[in-house]
Amino acid sequence: MATKDFYQLLGVPDSATPDEIKKAYRKLAKQFHPDANPNNPKAADQFKQIAEAHGVLSDPDRRKKYDQMRRLGAFDLGGRGGRPGAGSRPGGAGSPQQGGPSEVFDFGDFGSMGLGDIFSSIFGKGGGRKDQPPRGEPVEVTLEIPFRTAVLGGKIPVALAINGACPACVGSGAAPGATVSTCPECKGRGTISFGQGGFAVNRPCPQCRGRGKIPSQKCGTCGGGGEVRSEKTVMVTVPSGVDSGTKIRIKGQGESASGGGPAGDLLVTFNVQPDRFFTRAGLDLECEVPITLAQAVLGTKIKVRTVDGKKVVLTIPPGTSAGKKFRVKGMGVVKGERAGDQLVEIAVTMPEHLTPEQQELFKQFADQAGLAY
Repeated sequence: MATKDFYQLLGVPDSATPDEIKKAYRKLAKQFHPDANPNNPKAADQFKQIAEAHGVLSDPDRRKKYDQMRRLGAFDLGGRGGRPGAGSRPGGAGSPQQGGPSEVFDFGDFGSMGLGDIFSSIFGKGGGRKDQPPRGEPVEVTLEIPFRTAVLGGKIPVALAINGACPACVGSGAAPGATVSTCPECKGRGTISFGQGGFAVNRPCPQCRGRGKIPSQKCGTCGGGGEVRSEKTVMVTVPSGVDSGTKIRIKGQGESASGGGPAGDLLVTFNVQPDRFFTRAGLDLECEVPITLAQAVLGTKIKVRTVDGKKVVLTIPPGTSAGKKFRVKGMGVVKGERAGDQLVEIAVTMPEHLTPEQQELFKQFADQAGLAY
């Protein structure tokens, strides 16, 4: 069974930049998202493959190791890789017994088809995780959060449409009363191997979907897939001080996995909504407060709102000009052990209409103060 080329899936060259990969993924994900294609099961499968490709190619370390495997010929990329089961025949074409010692690579949980921790066993850290069920697909969402929540932190509910275990068959894929037999393709292992040269690679069996068992009759609710699309709500904890583009990972809140494997993760990217009063500059918060001409000339005390909803009293000295900024210590963004300040800029509002008598009085004031007009 061929492993599709991740670059071909996204329609980008293997020299594509991270931005080009991200742009291609977003375009294809929007096109093939199951919600946009409710009557097209092939679109859901295509969406999973696109997400799998993006999950690998968007991670610099995983992409590097995937490229190494790709160059070594461990994948069948349109005809230049091993054949299913080739590594299991002694002396056969592509057998690991030809050309000396061989390595058996397990695709582990590397995306929906079981790629991921394989690279740990291939390029450095210990042995492979053989015959382990694959991890579920990650789910990526962009979460709009209020400005105040981004500064102070909080919890935001997120509604997700994900694949979960079918309630009718509890994920087995078998109809009620159906008999279950050992999968003839993988002989109950749940994985098959293919190889070329000195490599043999394990991956989930496509016939039993990694379960190792085949039902005599498929579940009518999920069609034997063991999964149905359902809605769930996840409470996302927003750390204090996040900004637009900040990403967090929530373990086990992504797509369910076939074969009893662990669920994928939820990847959340925050997008902070603008505030009508505050703007952010690093850890500082900036705001503008209007005062009257009389307050600017004579001085005054004003109450200024802070981001936590409280108010501080600010003393405006006589003769304050428009654009003057006052600093309120420690009332900005708190991030770890650092805290910003709140910068209050003064805007002086002018009277729009003066009576002739008021104009005369103001002229007298200007003359006495030596103000040009």
